[in-house]
Amino acid sequence: MEISLREVRDADLPVFFAQMNDPEAIRMAAFTAQDPADRVYFEAHWARIRQDRAVVMRTVVDGDGGFDGGGDGEIVGHASVYGPPEEREVTYWIGRRYWGRGAATAALRALLDLVPERPLHARAAADNFGSLRILEKCGFVVTGRERGFANGRGEAVDEVVLTLHGRG
Repeated sequence: MEISLREVRDADLPVFFAQMNDPEAIRMAAFTAQDPADRVYFEAHWARIRQDRAVVMRTVVDGDGGFDGGGDGEIVGHASVYGPPEEREVTYWIGRRYWGRGAATAALRALLDLVPERPLHARAAADNFGSLRILEKCGFVVTGRERGFANGRGEAVDEVVLTLHGRG
């Protein structure tokens, strides 16, 4: 896969919505919207974050999407950095058909190159071994553990907190 990042476009949102409603992906992510199928909430959330200048949000594409360029490519998912300066956090969502193919690692590395400030934080369900491995390959280290209610599973779930101090 040839992964690149570009600005989010309106036409990307239906793909994101579909990806974020995959039952297996919801279970794996665990910490999701209360009702991922609520299209009104989804649209309002995306409108809000796309207007927030503090959020760095990118579409992950496979093919000639060009790093922040105008080219087209198959939409793989999205990746972002958000939060106040002292608590900046990364998040990403990769469509299930791309799992295990290096897309998430490549997308996160590209995002980390785009956002130079450190530290950055991340969170993953403790049993989401794939995501934890991706974060560790990109230089994040475990700095804590928490337990919280996960909408995607309807129960309390252990969560791993990770931090990136260097360039990754």
